[in-house]
Amino acid sequence: MRDAVVTMSAAGVTVVIDAGGPGLPVIEYWGPELPGLDATQAATLLQVGEGVTGSNAQDLPPPVAIIPEHSGGWTGRPGLRGSAGGVGWSPSFQIQTFRPYGGGGPGRLEVDAADVDGRLALLIEIELLPSGLLRARATVTNQREEPYGLEDLVLSFPLPAAATEVLDFAGRHNLERVPQRSPLGVGLHLRENRRGRTGADSAYVLHVGEPGFGFERGRLWAVHTAWSGNHTHYAERVWSGEQRLGGGELLLAGEVRLARGESYGSPWVYGSHGDGLDEVARRFHRHLRARERPVGSERPVSLNVWEAVYFDHRLGKLLDLAERAAQAGAERYVLDDGWFGSRRDDTSGLGDWVVSPDVWPGGLHPLINRVKELGLQFGLWFEPEMVNPDSDLAREHPEWIMAARADWPVESRRQQVLNLGIPGAYDHVKTQMLAILDEYDIDYIKWDHNRDLIDAGTQPTGVPGVHDQTRAFYRLLEELRAAHPALEIESCSSGGGRVDLEVLERTDRVWVSDNIDPHDRQHMLRWTGQLVPPEFLGSHIASDDSHVTGRRHDLAFRAGTAIFGHLGIEWNLTEATDEQLAELGEWIAFFKQNRGLLLAGDLVRMDGYGDDVLVHGVVAPDRSVALIAMVTMASPYPDPPARLRFRGLDPRRPYRLRPLRPVSHPPPWWGSEAVLSGAALEHAGVAAPRVVPDQVVLYRADAL
Repeated sequence: MRDAVVTMSAAGVTVVIDAGGPGLPVIEYWGPELPGLDATQAATLLQVGEGVTGSNAQDLPPPVAIIPEHSGGWTGRPGLRGSAGGVGWSPSFQIQTFRPYGGGGPGRLEVDAADVDGRLALLIEIELLPSGLLRARATVTNQREEPYGLEDLVLSFPLPAAATEVLDFAGRHNLERVPQRSPLGVGLHLRENRRGRTGADSAYVLHVGEPGFGFERGRLWAVHTAWSGNHTHYAERVWSGEQRLGGGELLLAGEVRLARGESYGSPWVYGSHGDGLDEVARRFHRHLRARERPVGSERPVSLNVWEAVYFDHRLGKLLDLAERAAQAGAERYVLDDGWFGSRRDDTSGLGDWVVSPDVWPGGLHPLINRVKELGLQFGLWFEPEMVNPDSDLAREHPEWIMAARADWPVESRRQQVLNLGIPGAYDHVKTQMLAILDEYDIDYIKWDHNRDLIDAGTQPTGVPGVHDQTRAFYRLLEELRAAHPALEIESCSSGGGRVDLEVLERTDRVWVSDNIDPHDRQHMLRWTGQLVPPEFLGSHIASDDSHVTGRRHDLAFRAGTAIFGHLGIEWNLTEATDEQLAELGEWIAFFKQNRGLLLAGDLVRMDGYGDDVLVHGVVAPDRSVALIAMVTMASPYPDPPARLRFRGLDPRRPYRLRPLRPVSHPPPWWGSEAVLSGAALEHAGVAAPRVVPDQVVLYRADAL
C-alpha cells in the first residue's frame, strides 16, 4: 500500500516507515537524508528491500517491527512481554488505523493496533524532530477481564550491517560516564539499570557505528532511553544478520498489572544518527535548546557553599562568603545541606524540611536578605525523596519508607527512600517544600538524590514501586514549578547519577559529578556533553586541593576547565588570597564576556591526540567566532604535542587565531598575527606550545 508508506526528513536524516501491515509498523530506513524521495520511490525502496529465504529459514523473512514480535517470526528479543496468567504471552498485532502528520519534513506517525485475539491494544507514536532526532513510545491497554501482567515493553530501531562497533558508558560515583567500546557480534549487548535512578554507571547513550568512528566522522546510530528510573538500552544482532538498537523502562516483577481498560505508557526512546559523535551529540543539544522552557546562555555564575562550610552554618562565615563571591562577580548564592531539622551532620534530619531554629533562630531571612542586597540570586538545597531513620518523619511514619519486606532495606549514606507513591508521603514533602518557597525569596533549588533504590517496595505488601516513584518525582517537579514558574531546578544525584532527557524536560541544570577535580572533570564534561549541551552542565571552579582526589591544581587549570559549562564556584573563598580573588574575578569576567558563545555554540571535539592531550571548543552557529582549548592531561608524547587543528569553522573564511593567556614555552608564531582560512586551521593546523600536565591553553578564532 503506497499510501501506507510514511517518509519524514529533517536536518539531514530520512526515516521511511511501512505502516501497511499486516503487523506493526516497520522502520524500513533510518539514516542519511534521501533527497527527492517521493511516494513512488519510497514504495520501491520497500519492494527492493524484500529478501529471499535463507537455508533452513522461515518461508518469508520476518519484517522486524518497531516492537518486534515472535508471532511474526522474529527470534530475537521481543518488544512486548507479558501475559494474563500465562495466556496471551505471544500477541500478534494488526494495524487498525494510522495517522501521519507532516509531509516530507519533520513529522509524526500515530498507529493504533490490536491483538488478533482481542486481548491488548497498542498506540505507537513515532516522531522525527526538527533536530533530526527520531523518537518513539508506545501505550499498551488491557482489553480483557483478566489482569495482564506486563513484564517488558521496549522499542527498537534498525541498524545497518556496517554498524558493528559499540560505544556506551560505565562509571561510578565521582567518576561518571567512562566510555567503553566493544564489537557487536551475534547476540545481545544489554545494559540494564536497576538502581532506581539513571545511575552513574548508566549506558547513557548507546552508540553502534562503523568501526573506528570518532568525533569527526564515521556513520553511527545511537539510542537514549529518556527515563529516570530503572531502564534498559540494548543492541542486538541475530543469526540471520538483522540488527536492532533499542531501549525502554525496566519493570520489576509484578510492578505493572493492568486491569481491564488500564494502560501503561512507555518512556520516549530517542535515536540519533550522524557522521561522527559530534553530529550525534549536536542533535540532542538542539532538541534541548528548543524545549518550551529554554535556559538560554545568560546563565548566572553561582557560588555553592558546600565545600566551603559543609554543615557548619555560621551566619558570619556564610555572609563573608557572599561578600567575597559578589566582589568576584558571582550572581547566585546557593546554601547547601544542613539548614533544616536536626541536620547537623549526615546522620539525621532528612525528611524534616523546616528551617532549624537551633542554627537559624531568625530563619533564613538574615542570610537571604543580605544576599539579595548584594545583587545575588539565592538557591537552596533539598533532598526530597530521601529520609534519615533518625528524623521526625521516619519516627512518625515508618510505613512511608520504601521496603520489599518487614525489614527496611540496607542503609546507604544513612538514608532510606521516602515512598512518594504513597499520597500522604507525597503531600508531606510537597507541603513542606511549598511552605519554604512561599516564605522565602528563592530563585533556585539544588535537588539532590543520594542513594540507590534497593528493595524499593510499598509497605505493607512490598510490591515494587520504582515506576510509581519515578512518576511521582516528575509530578512533584511539575507542581512546584507550576506554583513558582520562575524557579530554576538543578538535578543532582550523588553528583551525576540522574542525567537523562526526561529529567531535563523538568529541570534546568545537571550536576556533572561530586568530583570537581578539573583533571577528572575534563573527561566527565567531554562525555556528559554527548547528550547534554554546555549550558545545562554544572561546572564549578574547585578548591586548590581537590576534596575528592587530593590533587592540587592552579587556578588557571581549574577555571579553564570550568568555563566550558554553566560556571560556578565550589571553594572556600574566605581562605583565598587577594591575588587569587583577583584572578578569580578575571576568569568570571571572561566567562561573562563569552558565555553567549560558551553556552550557545556548537560543541566540537577533535580526534587524533590520544588521551594525553584533549582538543575541544565551541563554535558560534554562524561560524563567526570560536573558543578552542588544548588541554594536557599527562606528559605529552610527542613533546610538544602534534599541531593544533580545529574544525567546525567556515572553510573559506579567513580567521585571526590568537592565544588568550601566556605560557612558558610558546611557539614562534605567537609573536605575530596568524590569519588562516577555516580549512587551513582544520587540515594543516598550527604548532602547539610546550606545557606541563594539567594545563589549559585557550585560543580564540575570529572571522575577518
